[in-house]
Amino acid sequence: MSSILIVESKNDQQFLQFLIEHLNCQIQVDAPICIDEDDYECLDGLSEGKLITTLRDLDENLQKRDFEKIGIIIDQDHHSQQERLDFVNRCLEEVFKLEAKLTTVNQWIDIESFQSISLQLACHFTNVDGHGELETLLKQIKSHDSPHADCLASWRDCLQNQGLQISKKDFDKFWWNQYIRYDTCSKQDKKQANKYCSMRHFDKILERKGAKILNLNHQALQPLKDFLELFR
Repeated sequence: MSSILIVESKNDQQFLQFLIEHLNCQIQVDAPICIDEDDYECLDGLSEGKLITTLRDLDENLQKRDFEKIGIIIDQDHHSQQERLDFVNRCLEEVFKLEAKLTTVNQWIDIESFQSISLQLACHFTNVDGHGELETLLKQIKSHDSPHADCLASWRDCLQNQGLQISKKDFDKFWWNQYIRYDTCSKQDKKQANKYCSMRHFDKILERKGAKILNLNHQALQPLKDFLELFR
């Protein structure tokens, strides 16, 4: 029996695969539904409808697909943990019979498909100090000097002085892109910047230098590591 992880985006998928390999976790994952990659179900943006559809697709193919554990990883964004738990529980109730609802992250609950197949499910919400998403976490665990990206704080202050705003979510994404493009891109890599210094090829960046530009021992990463440990 194997396990399957449901994630929001391709970037989430690529980072999780990198982290799993770094931790040497023996997590077996099934083929995805909505992207042509191995290992993850991908929501490609989050909504109740998309999560319910993904879960229904899983349910309909349980007899063909050999897995017994499901993990759901979504961004916490600006929501409270309870709001996110309520969101996931609503989706689960549309598809599965629940022994009990999710009451916290990183903890198994028993569920049963309408084909009477028993499964375990756990969830995790990507965040730093109770808010944010993948880029928020990546920004927190960066390990390389980041003068180019850090100077964006002055740019943000300038916008505010002009009566303009940029959301923290958009700022963290922008910060991370500048960190990759200008602070961690070597002279050699800059010759192929689109390939080695762009989030379009995040998997290649992680493969080449992920362990150098990220502190994989950072405390902010521990809750996600704890979640992955559930699948050993």
